[in-house]
Amino acid sequence: MSDDRFVAVKVLNESKGNGEDFMNEVASISRTSHVNIVTLLGFCFERSKRALIYEFMPHGSLDKFIYSQGSNNQSRRLKWKTLYDIALGIARGLEYLHQGCNTRILHFDIKPHNILLDKNFCPKISDFGLSKLCERKESIISMACARGTVGYIAPEVFCRNFGGVSYKSDVYSYGMMVLEMVGGRKNIDVGVSQTSEVYFPSWIYEHIDQSMNLNLKRVIAEEEEEITRKLIIVSLWCIQYDPCDRPSMTKVLEMLQGSLQSLVIPPKPFVSSLLRSPEINE
Repeated sequence: MSDDRFVAVKVLNESKGNGEDFMNEVASISRTSHVNIVTLLGFCFERSKRALIYEFMPHGSLDKFIYSQGSNNQSRRLKWKTLYDIALGIARGLEYLHQGCNTRILHFDIKPHNILLDKNFCPKISDFGLSKLCERKESIISMACARGTVGYIAPEVFCRNFGGVSYKSDVYSYGMMVLEMVGGRKNIDVGVSQTSEVYFPSWIYEHIDQSMNLNLKRVIAEEEEEITRKLIIVSLWCIQYDPCDRPSMTKVLEMLQGSLQSLVIPPKPFVSSLLRSPEINE
């Protein structure tokens, strides 16, 4: 920019329909002002040209720092305390979207790719193209079609038999994402050697009562055990198949910042529906 400030420009492809994603993003993010929500600086909507101008995040997206695969592996550079702070910041941002705005904003696409990191690794929620605005008094919302990314979509979003769609759907996506941060891998990984390890949430639940040497491919110092166990337990609560059993983001923050001794291991999450979930929007 003219003031020597770097910005990020997101250009939307015209082939994505009538511009609904673009208008969703502008309408949603223009209502926000929070340290853990990316700042929209401007936009262009001229005939077929649609672009969004955001503050520049020098560290890019979170997915580059948590997955072990690939030659550009930086996951080992992030300490457990940094991962905890990132999880905490994302939770604060989601709580703000659900409770802090005059109009509640449901994101519907929480995943590592949509979490951006500034120069200090402060996380910022981005990409509101699939978001939905609703009145704060609304507990259950109606949706014409499912939205989200396979692997993070709450069961009720693609199958109403699991319950109504609400802000608890974002809570589920948050829990799945934090489990990937802990495991340093995708939750569904067909490339692992043992069948029992294919679905990480199920595997981690079976091993949570063992010592904290959970074969997470990262050395866990004694002082970091509490952080790791806390992230796991909170995540398992977030991915409960019944939305009523999931905590609000306010409760998530309370659990993350409280003592480990006060946390109770939840019932085993229902997993078979996720393994059969349809690919909706990668």
